[in-house]
Amino acid sequence: MRSPPIPEMATQEVQLNETLAHLKTESDNLKSKLEEERAKLHDVELHQVAEKVEGLGQFVMKTRRTLKGHGNKVLCMDWCKDKRRIVSSSQDGKVIVWDAFTTNKEHAVTMPCTWVMACAYAPSGCAVACGGLDNKCSVYPLSLDKNENLAAKKKSVAMHTNYLSACSFTNSDMQILTSSGDGTCALWDVESGQLLQSFHGHAADVLCLDLAPSETGNTFVSGGCDKKANVWDMRSGQCIQSFETHESDINSVRYYPSGDAFASGSDDATCRLYDLRADREVAIYSKESIIFGVSSVDFSLSGRLLFGGYNDYTINVWDVLKGTRVSILFGHENRVSTLRVSPDGTAFCTGSWDHTLRIWA
Repeated sequence: MRSPPIPEMATQEVQLNETLAHLKTESDNLKSKLEEERAKLHDVELHQVAEKVEGLGQFVMKTRRTLKGHGNKVLCMDWCKDKRRIVSSSQDGKVIVWDAFTTNKEHAVTMPCTWVMACAYAPSGCAVACGGLDNKCSVYPLSLDKNENLAAKKKSVAMHTNYLSACSFTNSDMQILTSSGDGTCALWDVESGQLLQSFHGHAADVLCLDLAPSETGNTFVSGGCDKKANVWDMRSGQCIQSFETHESDINSVRYYPSGDAFASGSDDATCRLYDLRADREVAIYSKESIIFGVSSVDFSLSGRLLFGGYNDYTINVWDVLKGTRVSILFGHENRVSTLRVSPDGTAFCTGSWDHTLRIWA
């Protein structure tokens, strides 16, 4: 088999490039057509609908507890369903379980790697999951015996080909959902470590995920470095909705309590609200004076407030309906990396690169 003469190869390459360029313009045209169709349904902005709603008065929230014990940046945290315990993970490789009332440390695990970017509490409160630069998600059962060596009972559940960016148990301790720098999300069986479903559709690192709040909800949303927020069907593995209005990485996504919308926080210094039924962005939470990225977002229990942790060390509190900022909270001495409202809605917790966690109420 003779290799084709050089000119022929060159023309093949030119043709290939032309086809690629042609396909790209075609896909861009289709995208803009879709946007036009979406815009036709776009009748009114959320803040216009909410004009007659009464504004929120001044409210005072301040730091009620400070949790100290990590030796480096706190990267992730999660509440236990008992509304009292917290798990946090840090760049020092430690995962700590705290009692948020007494600030006592109940358990501590040292991971084999630094940069533990993800941690999650199991619904039963009897286990925690964590992972990061080890590309794995490990589950540690928690026991009442304080002196027990947790590392001995560690179970490796998920394996990705790049860092683990987020993890979350589904409605039981038996399944765990992960997102990774390898551009995928995946659903795993905790007992066997088997991959149940994988989710492909992001063009770059997936940075965050959140499960739909309803018991029956078989969907979750993910956000990533491709500036996209994708909604997935857990059973089919298909992406069922996709939103691309941010101008930079999406660091955090969180469902609205009703499950009909979700918020996202991005390096473009904005938080945005997407209505799933209207299939579009309905609000942007931003100010000229806010120029730093948002690392983490969460809703109050009623859904009226959106809390955002920012890289300028502050927490901004937004009125979801009116789109205005109702409060700004100071306290951390470095960027806020993670923020979660407690399950009963009475407080929220933030973790920061200043090595501490704070409980606000």
